Amino acid sequence: MSRQFLADGLELSGGDRGVVAVVAVVALAALAVGYVLLKEVLAAGQGTSKMQDIAKAVQEGAAAYLNRQFRTLGVFVVIVFVLLFLLPADDTGERIGRSLFFIVGALFSASIGYLGMWLSTRANVRVAAAANEEGGREKATRIAFRTGGVVGMITVGLGLFGASLVVLVYAGQAPKVLEGFGFGAALLAMFMRVGGGIFTKAADVGADLVGKVEQGIPEDDPRNAATIADNVGDNVGDCAGMAADLFESYAVTLVASLILGTVAFGAQGLMFPLIVPAIGVLTAVIGVYITNARTGENGLSAIKRSFYISAIISAVLCTVAAFAFLPSSFAGLDGVSDKIKQTAGNPVLIASVAVIIGIALAGIILWLTGYFTGTEYKPVKEVGQTSLTGAATVILAGISIGFESAVYTALVIGAAVYGAFLLSGSVIVSLFAIALAGCGLLTTVGVIVAMDTFGPVSDNAQGIAEMSGDVEGPAAQILTELDAVGNTTKAITKGIAIATAVLAATALFGSYSDAISQALAKASDATGAAASTAFSFIVFSPNVLVGITIGAAVVFMFSGLAVNAVTRAAGAIVFEVRRQFRDNPGIMDGSVKPEYGRVVDICTKDSLRELATPGLLAVLAPIAVGFGLGVGPLAGYLAGAIATGTLMAIFLANSGGAWDNAKKLVEDGNHGGKGSDAHAATVIGDTVGDPFKDTAGPAINPLIKVMNLVSVLIAPAIVSFSVGANPQTGIRLTIAGVAALIIIAAVVVSKRRGTAIAEAPAETVSNGVG
Repeated sequence: MSRQFLADGLELSGGDRGVVAVVAVVALAALAVGYVLLKEVLAAGQGTSKMQDIAKAVQEGAAAYLNRQFRTLGVFVVIVFVLLFLLPADDTGERIGRSLFFIVGALFSASIGYLGMWLSTRANVRVAAAANEEGGREKATRIAFRTGGVVGMITVGLGLFGASLVVLVYAGQAPKVLEGFGFGAALLAMFMRVGGGIFTKAADVGADLVGKVEQGIPEDDPRNAATIADNVGDNVGDCAGMAADLFESYAVTLVASLILGTVAFGAQGLMFPLIVPAIGVLTAVIGVYITNARTGENGLSAIKRSFYISAIISAVLCTVAAFAFLPSSFAGLDGVSDKIKQTAGNPVLIASVAVIIGIALAGIILWLTGYFTGTEYKPVKEVGQTSLTGAATVILAGISIGFESAVYTALVIGAAVYGAFLLSGSVIVSLFAIALAGCGLLTTVGVIVAMDTFGPVSDNAQGIAEMSGDVEGPAAQILTELDAVGNTTKAITKGIAIATAVLAATALFGSYSDAISQALAKASDATGAAASTAFSFIVFSPNVLVGITIGAAVVFMFSGLAVNAVTRAAGAIVFEVRRQFRDNPGIMDGSVKPEYGRVVDICTKDSLRELATPGLLAVLAPIAVGFGLGVGPLAGYLAGAIATGTLMAIFLANSGGAWDNAKKLVEDGNHGGKGSDAHAATVIGDTVGDPFKDTAGPAINPLIKVMNLVSVLIAPAIVSFSVGANPQTGIRLTIAGVAALIIIAAVVVSKRRGTAIAEAPAETVSNGVG
């Protein structure tokens, strides 16, 4: 059967469908490997009964939180599903498919997040137990990393299976349907990232301020009522939230690649972006299984080695696939426009070099982030040194590191984007190359997810060990080392995640422009509309500059809302933990058990209550700008959000990571060690950095992609209301006004809530009301 190119897209040949089917099988194989790794992790010993009791409390708290969160988000998902169905589409089948796969993307994102939480809350006690055994460092490292490997395999398996299923069912209409899939994944990931981040950092900040600073007891001392909530938070924030975040990065990058690929490379452009991550499945399996720390070796060295080996294998195999699957000239690509065919360039070289650029970008960010946040490098050592002069200098040093590292990382990401863009003289092919660079980066996503999950599992393991008192001496030191390694791996994965956001968002500009062009072509006065400043993307046009400014401002507002939410929730935790110490003197001598459940309940209520405002801002701000100012200013809005979001996310993540590991340096005996003034200073720095690195910073990544996908989805509607014989200006401005008013109302309510903690009586605050 030969390929046929229809009015509504291309139809796949039997051979093409065979390729996609193989990719789907590879995706299912990834799920099978994840199951094998799962059985291996669960087969490990669980330590003493006291350790298991503590782990069970963490498991119950994490499950209760996520169950309540999903019930809350379920209503929101249904509302968005209905609104998405009402948006314009070429036909009813496309509209139904887009809306249904929005649900599928959201369900996949939620499932991966829940699995990440479920397994990490069971692996933590096993890592703690392994540290007590012979060869403890190597065993504990392997269990923690393979726990992440399970989540990594599920992430790549579901992401690849979902995309290949859409391509098999919808063929040429797949890119439009995939917009819904990516939007569902990104939207739910953003909510899980924000909610989990608020939970974990409220508990962490409250535990540190009252326990470490005021009472002078260790971080995970069982006398601190916030310790269980702190350990629960690690799982619902760093495991569930980040797992969902990396899944949506995977899904949205595939969406951008497939949308552009059909235009740039025809049918092969729909196939090759699926082949690249399928190769990534193989390299992820290799990367997880070769991660074994040698005797006495630092865990970070073993993780980095396996990452670089798997990255090199990916680069080689993807290059081989490009030469085997793609023709050497555009003339050999069916369904590509004559204009693109006339563009000088070799599809094989464009695709292979673009993928290599993405893989190289991941490696460079790994090194760069590790340098600025690792305990063995100069930046963190300097932050630790400043603890001798107090908390203020610790905070200033960490902020300086965040600013500096953001510049270098942004330049590296910018170089990758521009390098991919230079691969072709055609803009659409160049944008496809940028999307392929994102696919290349994500060939390592299985290992990246494993690295990220390693952090909270190690952190929880140390907490369980300290609370139980059953892990001491060298074993306790092993867990401390793994916790420090985990801080660095978490910072690395956040850097890589924001890089994928930039690559995907930049590539989505192509689909945004294409959506506008198609909508204008359907309008009766397309020529006149195209000349209007409302549809101009010229950067020095004042209305576009206004859009850029608003986009940048939204990132600041979003970050401020997230940090302020942690401040409010942490304030409630501080009051509650203080109350328990005050009302129950027996807590300090160990004769009375703290009320852990009250703190978990406060964190749960406050984090879920705080979800609405950032979520509404992310979804409604593009609607207000687009319908109010036009698609040109909306393009500027996206550019401002991408640029500012990149710098802000890296600054927040790396500052927080540097403060956290500077605290670890002091706790290891440097500059006076635990209990010293230097230690108190680094605890304050770490407390400031907690909402930076684990709430606001990582949430910017899905924020950027949610706003991009909302813009792509609403662009045809904006055009249809703006041009034609009877432009619906009143309706358009009404939509913009309603969106703006909802945002304003949400922010006002949020700000009023912020003063309640200071004004409410202690008993009210301790109940999480305010």
